[in-house]
Amino acid sequence: MVKTRIAEIFNESSRIKQAFLKENLDLMEQVARALARVLAHGKKILLFGNGGSAADAQHIAAEFVNRYMLDRPPLPALALTTDSSIITAISNDFGYEEIFEKQLKALGNEGDAAVGISTSGKSVNVVRGIAAARENRLLTVGIGGPQDSPMKQHCDYYLSVQGPTPRVQEVHQLICHTLVEIIDQLLFGSGSDAASFVKRS
Repeated sequence: MVKTRIAEIFNESSRIKQAFLKENLDLMEQVARALARVLAHGKKILLFGNGGSAADAQHIAAEFVNRYMLDRPPLPALALTTDSSIITAISNDFGYEEIFEKQLKALGNEGDAAVGISTSGKSVNVVRGIAAARENRLLTVGIGGPQDSPMKQHCDYYLSVQGPTPRVQEVHQLICHTLVEIIDQLLFGSGSDAASFVKRS
């Protein structure tokens, strides 16, 4: 019984990942190129989410600032989930729904990118953060759940993952790792894709 369930979990995770890839391969390339362009122009990426998605935001910010697989210069990325003083001050004075919105208004500049992560695509503070980012003329990327989520309407690019929450989180992690790896290749790789990207940016 236990072994059967373990196999079911792994198979479900693999199936949902493959379904996402089939639907979103072209979109993933577009997102990677758009974010690479932001960084190539000296701008930054701001990432945010709640719970496990907050952990994803911090994890990916670390991959950009430190490194992923290539040894390359640090890239400017910041998770808006780490400053307990800012988060608790905003929550106490205005409400938890505004914790990302206010930070994006303060820290986001035109030409930067905002990446909101939400397994449901409905987290109010993430939706409000993405909306504020768009108002401030940031590139907006949503890594979310169903296609009909409220976050999608505020996103330049929306990566939709369908499935149970744990499986969605697993795909989100794979999306983030894939984006960092492709961005690194576009900015610092030696192949023809990197060369043509640099010429166009």
